[in-house]
Amino acid sequence: MWLTANRIGEKLEAYFKASSLTFAIQDGPAAGQTVPHVHIHILPRSTGDFEKNDDIYDVIDDKEKDLAEHLNLDQERVNRTFEEMASEASALRALFSD
Repeated sequence: MWLTANRIGEKLEAYFKASSLTFAIQDGPAAGQTVPHVHIHILPRSTGDFEKNDDIYDVIDDKEKDLAEHLNLDQERVNRTFEEMASEASALRALFSD
């Protein structure tokens, strides 16, 4: 799982012209997991994007809490169109054509 995340991270870092990456994994509700499966968030980062680098974890926690309190994903999720998803998939697929 980590090898795959690392490979994807390298591509995303270049694609978004980032200088670094933050990997965040949440396994279980007490860890802030909002979907019932293990997954890794790969966040492209740039110098100065947060005053203190570790502030990103507070922002992640705050956003997760806000979503849990104000958004019922099963009822309120707005699905993207097939065309939107196909366009995004095409752009990202090109990163892995090597």
